Amino acid sequence: MSIIKRTPVRQKSKQIAKLLKEEYPDYSYLRELFRQLRIELRVDVIKNEQKLPYVPSEEEMCKYYEVVWKSRDMKHVIMIKTLLYTGVRVSELVNIKLSEVDLDNCQMKVTQGKGKKDRIVPFPNQFKEILAMHIGAMNKKNGKYLFESSWNRNYTDRGIRKILAQYTKLAGMEQSISPHKLRHFLFTWLKKQGIDDALIQPYSGHESRKTLEIYSKLSIGDAQKEYNNNMGKFPI
Repeated sequence: MSIIKRTPVRQKSKQIAKLLKEEYPDYSYLRELFRQLRIELRVDVIKNEQKLPYVPSEEEMCKYYEVVWKSRDMKHVIMIKTLLYTGVRVSELVNIKLSEVDLDNCQMKVTQGKGKKDRIVPFPNQFKEILAMHIGAMNKKNGKYLFESSWNRNYTDRGIRKILAQYTKLAGMEQSISPHKLRHFLFTWLKKQGIDDALIQPYSGHESRKTLEIYSKLSIGDAQKEYNNNMGKFPI
């Protein structure tokens, strides 16, 4: 087998840069140039195999939540239930304002979520009372956000992750429970109940798949009806 001799990448990049310098290439030009080079050289694009995310089992989630509940820290209980029930991303949770929670309709507004898009997310009717008590307490403190630290500021992503991590440790779990794993758990559980992707998509914040584009205008009311029908069976 013959040995392939290649110029070191750094040296080759300098040679190419010397050829292109007078053309003042920008990012778009270089991206298209190297795409064309791959075609000319018949170089296939290697796609990394996507691994399925770890999703906690119902038994693991019940074990985890039992530790959260026994802490008697109601702010943490409500925070973790909000993540579990709504499937919001942690970056979205920390920015939800008290004024964006609609207790009557059991909905929260996510403003400028991923992709700079607004959306409405539901929560179960049985969560309404405890959430109302929390909101009442926050209003008495002149709070602005749904969850604020002792410094009267909304939490950071890192702060929420640390809170969840401490309960993972207390529960003696091998796999850490992160905000995103709570999100995975909810949507996986809803799928197991037979709820179609088209009904989950409007409040999940996921981009519509090609096969779901026809449903992208589906109202939150339609989606929430299916959500409410099943959340009575939710393990937590």
